[in-house]
Amino acid sequence: MSKYVTGLTYGGQEWTPKFVQEIDPMKCMGCGRCVKVCAQESLGIEMFEDEDDMQRMVAIISNKDACSGCQACGRVCVKRCHTFEPKLA
Repeated sequence: MSKYVTGLTYGGQEWTPKFVQEIDPMKCMGCGRCVKVCAQESLGIEMFEDEDDMQRMVAIISNKDACSGCQACGRVCVKRCHTFEPKLA
């Protein structure tokens, strides 16, 4: 038995979702791709003004609990600034 929360694919294979933990604001270029692709309609990720540079927007995680573990946000990010982890069961 897995120590992480798991699910099944349509074909019946076990799958371990990985949930977004953080977005590195130093790498984020503010393109908003992760916000647009979020399956939860961006309930968990949104754009925010950078505290150090009010002219720059960055993506932030506003609600980790909304993440479904699909990792779509990380796949579209050209800067690879998202960090993911599985959830302990």
